[in-house]
Amino acid sequence: MDRSDWTNGTTRNMAELPELGQQCSVTSCKQLDFLPFKCDACSGIFCKEHRSRESHSCTECNIQQAKVEVTSPKSYPCTYQDCTNSELMPVICEHCNKNLCLQHRHQQDHGCEKYLAPQERMTQTKELIQKIADSKKDDVGKKKKKKMGAKSAQMAAKVALMKIKMKADGDKSIPQTERIYFQVFLPKDGAEKSRPMFFSTQWTVGKTVDKIAAICRLRNDNNVATAKKLRLCHCETGNIFPIAEKLDLLLKSAEPVYNGGNVILEYVDNECTCLSNVEDYIS
Repeated sequence: MDRSDWTNGTTRNMAELPELGQQCSVTSCKQLDFLPFKCDACSGIFCKEHRSRESHSCTECNIQQAKVEVTSPKSYPCTYQDCTNSELMPVICEHCNKNLCLQHRHQQDHGCEKYLAPQERMTQTKELIQKIADSKKDDVGKKKKKKMGAKSAQMAAKVALMKIKMKADGDKSIPQTERIYFQVFLPKDGAEKSRPMFFSTQWTVGKTVDKIAAICRLRNDNNVATAKKLRLCHCETGNIFPIAEKLDLLLKSAEPVYNGGNVILEYVDNECTCLSNVEDYIS
């Protein structure tokens, strides 16, 4: 078999089995190739002879690339007077917020309006320290005064306790260890101003009020809904003690009463929580 017969036979076989290969994309070629080449630029299919971009005149290679516009980097000009310097990064004064160059970045170099000379800064610092010190001193003074006031009230109550014990009224059946003594200031409209009395630390405020009313023969309408109520009050703040509170807890409260101290008994409206003008009772 000569070459022409072989070629004719191969061409005939390829024509009979076209699905086994692909034709070259070059119009003048169209050769069926079992192992075609794909161009990575234009994605065309080519035979061995036309696989290079030059041989098949690749269309993608002929497209002129767009020019990339090169922009100059952004710069930040200095704002100080006639300075023409600029920096690639912003240099901001943290005091006046102006943009400056490295040469004028310091306050004294760009005449910052918020610049303080060392002497001025030292004076301001001293004034601030003195202000803080004075504030601390005032706080300490107030705390000391408050502490001394509490100690004085406690000491006065101890002194008064010795006097009250000698003439206080109360239930004689209360054990000595349970007794608590008060100088009870009575309602304004009564004839009697005050009376020393003793009670049990285990009694509630309500029971104590009832006992005072019984001893002093005061009208007690605490069980009448519409009537004014007898209430026991703090001698300094005027706050009304809760009816259900035990007397021993009053000694430990944030606004304590003292054994031998003063309390106020007065008629108040149902809604009242604090007695005003406590100084009118104790003078």
